[in-house]
Amino acid sequence: MSSPFELMPRQYSPFWLRALCLISGIAIGLALATVLLMFNGVDFKGIVREFVLYSFVSSRGLAQTISTGTPLLLVGLASAIVLKLRFWNIGIDGQAWLGAIAASGIAIYEVGDPSFRLLIMACAAIIAGAVWVGIPVFFKMRLGVNEVISTLMLTYVAFLAAQHLLYGDWRDPSTSWPVSVTFDENSERLQRIGFGHVHDGVWIALGSALFVSYLMLGHRFGLFLSAIGLSPKGSKASGLPVPVVVILTVLIGGGLCGLAGFVIVAGQEYRLTQYVIHDLTFSAILIAFLARFNPIAVVPVSFLVAGMFTAGETLKAFYQLPLSLILVVQAVILGSVISVEFFSAYRVRINGFGLSNRQIDEEQSQQL
Repeated sequence: MSSPFELMPRQYSPFWLRALCLISGIAIGLALATVLLMFNGVDFKGIVREFVLYSFVSSRGLAQTISTGTPLLLVGLASAIVLKLRFWNIGIDGQAWLGAIAASGIAIYEVGDPSFRLLIMACAAIIAGAVWVGIPVFFKMRLGVNEVISTLMLTYVAFLAAQHLLYGDWRDPSTSWPVSVTFDENSERLQRIGFGHVHDGVWIALGSALFVSYLMLGHRFGLFLSAIGLSPKGSKASGLPVPVVVILTVLIGGGLCGLAGFVIVAGQEYRLTQYVIHDLTFSAILIAFLARFNPIAVVPVSFLVAGMFTAGETLKAFYQLPLSLILVVQAVILGSVISVEFFSAYRVRINGFGLSNRQIDEEQSQQL
C-alpha cells in the first residue's frame, strides 16, 4: 500500500523559508529545554532570571558570559569554516589541547624575550593546532580515512599527552596537584580590560572573526569553499584547486582551535591543568549550525551559547544541577534546528491533494 504522503525535494529554498525554519527550530528547542529544566526543579522565573537577567543584563554575569564566549567564538569560527566544506572536525578539543600544551611549554621554559613571549605562545598554539588537525587531513586525502574517526581518536591522544606532562616533568613542585607552574603575570598572561574577568583575548577572537569573515565573504576563497562543499568532484572538474583549498581551510580551522587553547590558559587559567579544555567540540558545532556557517553570525551566537554556560554555573550552585545538563539543553536545541531544517529542503505533499508533480516542477522552475 502506497503512503499518502510524498516528499518532494525543493530545487530552491527562499530566504524567508530558511529563516522561518531556523527561528522555528530555535523556538521549539528553547521550549523543550524549558520543560526539561522545569522537570529538574527549576521554575520558570528561575530560568528567566538565570538565562536572561543574570547572563546578559547583570554586569557580573555579562562579564562571565563574554569571558566564556571568547574561546567559543574561536572554535565556532573553526567549525563553521570546515563544515562549509562538509569536513567534520570532531577533534576540536584535541586541537585546543595541543594549543594549550604548546603555549604552556613556551611559558614554562621561558622561551624568547619576555616582551614577545605572549606572541610566541599564540603562534606556537596556532601551529600546534594546525599540525594536529593536519594528521586527519593527510589520512583522509591519501588513505581515505573518515575524518570523524581520526579527529575524535586524536582528541584522546592529546588529552593523555597533557596528563603525562602534568603528572611528570611539568607538575608544579610546590603542590601535589597535577598542575603546571603559574604563568608570569607580566609577560605570559592576557591582561584584563577592566570589566570583570574579560581579557585581551576577546580582541583576538573578534579579530579572528574579521579575518574569517573576509576570507569567506569578501574573497574568492569563500566562493571556492561553497563550490567545493556542494560538489567536490564538480569543482575539481571545473579546474578549482580542491586539495589546496581543503588543506588550507582545515589547517586554518585547526589553528583557530589551537588559538582557543592559548586564550584559555593565558587568559583564564594562567596555567595548564587536567581539565582546562572540555566540551568545546559540541558547542562549536552547535554555534556553526545556528549561525548557518556564516562567520558574522557566529559572533552573537557564540556569546548566546556562552550565556547558557554562565546560567549553568548558577544553576549548579543554587539548584544542585550538573553542568552537563547544559550540554543536554544544547543537544535539544541543535536537534530541533536540524529537524525543522528538513522542511526547507523538502516539501510534504499529500497524494490526491494539492499540486501535481508537473505543476510543482513548473512552479519551482519559475522561482529559479
